Amino acid sequence: MTQNTNSIIWLASQSILAVAITSVLFLTVSCYPRNGSHELHILATGDVHGAWFDTPYISGGSASPSLMSLKPVLDSIRRVYGPANVLLVDAGDCLQGDNAAYYYNYVETSRPHLFPRLMSYLGYDAVVVGNHDIETGHEVYDRVTGQLASSRIPFLAGNAISDSNGTPYWPEFRLVRRSGMRVLILGYTNPNISSWLKQSLWEGMHFESLLPLVQERVDVLRKKYRPDVVVAAVHSGAGPGDGTVLESQGMDLFKSLKGVDVLICGHDHSPRVESAPHMVLVNAGSKAGKLAHAVVKAEVRRGKICSKSFDASLVDNDPSRADATMKEAFAEDFEAVRAFTVKEIGYSECALSASEAFGGRCAMTDLVHTVQLKTTGAQVSFAAPLSQRTMVPAGKLTVNDLFAIYPFENTLYSLEMTGAQIRSYLEYSYSKWVCNPFSEGHALQIRSRSNKSDGSLRWSFVHPAFNFDSAAGIFYTVDLSKEEGQRVCITGMAGGLPFDENATYSVAMNSYRASGAGDMLGKGAGINTDELQITGRYPEIRELISRYITDCGTLTPQNISDPELLGNWSFIPEKQVRPFIERDLALLFAPKAF
Repeated sequence: MTQNTNSIIWLASQSILAVAITSVLFLTVSCYPRNGSHELHILATGDVHGAWFDTPYISGGSASPSLMSLKPVLDSIRRVYGPANVLLVDAGDCLQGDNAAYYYNYVETSRPHLFPRLMSYLGYDAVVVGNHDIETGHEVYDRVTGQLASSRIPFLAGNAISDSNGTPYWPEFRLVRRSGMRVLILGYTNPNISSWLKQSLWEGMHFESLLPLVQERVDVLRKKYRPDVVVAAVHSGAGPGDGTVLESQGMDLFKSLKGVDVLICGHDHSPRVESAPHMVLVNAGSKAGKLAHAVVKAEVRRGKICSKSFDASLVDNDPSRADATMKEAFAEDFEAVRAFTVKEIGYSECALSASEAFGGRCAMTDLVHTVQLKTTGAQVSFAAPLSQRTMVPAGKLTVNDLFAIYPFENTLYSLEMTGAQIRSYLEYSYSKWVCNPFSEGHALQIRSRSNKSDGSLRWSFVHPAFNFDSAAGIFYTVDLSKEEGQRVCITGMAGGLPFDENATYSVAMNSYRASGAGDMLGKGAGINTDELQITGRYPEIRELISRYITDCGTLTPQNISDPELLGNWSFIPEKQVRPFIERDLALLFAPKAF
């Protein structure tokens, strides 16, 4: 059976299911709310990225926030306010980011996927489709969609439109009764999918902007179903709120939506609460570190709501409080993932530290560059650190380390770019990464936020660090004393040939970047991604790294950081800027990263 046929079958089944669920639920929520006071508690997670288990797969690690440790928080809120007064929604990006997600996506496919079973166990009412969920491919997300539906949990994405019939590929909404009121839950995915993911991953559909779609659909559905409370959950970052960023339309919606009481956002991994007289916005951040908690209080007279008030907060998830009963219920799954994870694949003489990548060349990014260049035969490689605090010590390497080094299922591409485009690409990358320390006091673009619990400052990058691409295969410097657009000086190729801005070069990069993500190709190099000269497509980069480690047996400085292959790059003037870089890294990664 072809992928297209599978997609059509799943679409038909989901459309039928959505109609059936809506019809049944509408029968149960069509009566008016009783007179008096009503209090609805809307709980939300998002960007959990496979943080399902609290226990590390490798012995010696510490517990981390997870769905296991979130269970006592959910139980407590339901116990205090009553389960009939609580709604639980996830804002998407569930199926990538951890060994467990990968294992049940691609390795163990003969039994029901773990994620729908977890959602059912925790009592989720709806889950939004995220861009990383779509990145798993039709075979995975269609299977998960059906298994969620069997537990009466819709996978929502009302702006993912089927090319065959013009209706949503996934359900758009769910109607439930909570706190004696009719509650409409709408869900929409990120509209910028086509800029990140190759078309085969979302074949058969296209994605519409949340503006003005969400408002239009809210108006239609409010008129048809007359809900008392409307919750809109979107896998979209907050953004600047000026209507300019398709990827992040959260604040655009918050400023403009009418008829919505609670707006749940995700995607940007930034915990946030915003309040207005008519609604609240919540974003729980990522990796189950927090739970968003919005409260809608309504006064009902003569069967109609006469007033509403809103409150919202973020609840910390204590990783030490994992639910023992839930752990036992999924112990067999954990052991299966652990056995997969601890498989030894090689050895490394070098420690691999992600934080070092922000101060210059480092072994971790060198490894990725080496694999990309050797696999494709390209002359230039672009890659960014995909984590910030990952540290793989020297010694035995396991499957678990592969996920630490490369956490996403990006594939590898090769394409053609001119020398001038390569330099402009790098200028754009470093423009989001560094600044002039002599005028701004920092070498890295970082900002501080006050920790409300103790008043201390927490530092973070201004822009997403996974977009900080460096290059290999060339020799270049980045002069922090110069202004944006004039910092990068490329002096030659790794093999000794001169670098020519008018020449055309073969370039290796991941599928995420080749699709236009991060704007390096578009705004940076001035390349229309629809007109890219793709010369090669290769397997997942994590799999390629695994093969390289297996072939080498032992990673050494010689086989991962060879200047004859990689060339070199550095920040200059080195003596003057190095103290600024070290201080910024110490703020970001205390204790000191260098």
